[in-house]
Amino acid sequence: MMVNRSRRLRKKLHIDEFKELGFTISWSFNEGTDEATLDKVVDQFIREVIEPNGLAYEGSGFLNWQGIICTQKLGNCTEEHRTLVTAWLESHGLTNVEASPLIDIWWDELNF
Repeated sequence: MMVNRSRRLRKKLHIDEFKELGFTISWSFNEGTDEATLDKVVDQFIREVIEPNGLAYEGSGFLNWQGIICTQKLGNCTEEHRTLVTAWLESHGLTNVEASPLIDIWWDELNF
């Protein structure tokens, strides 16, 4: 059965034309990486990939990081965003880089 919802409610629920796509991301630093290097690489990742592409990253870690990437404003991540993020992480010597397929960031279950 199709539920008829107003535009306002669809927006509030982040459904239909207001659905937002993002993806989960995880990566690892090599064993023995010092804290200063961790901070430097994560800060560089935010400055060089996340911010210039209008993306937002929420996550944490130490040697093993995991989080979610979405757009800063209402919108959808693309396959190009996934490729850009994973390529940058891999090109900076990070390992176990894994990006999920694009998911509905409001309604899909996040599996790290």
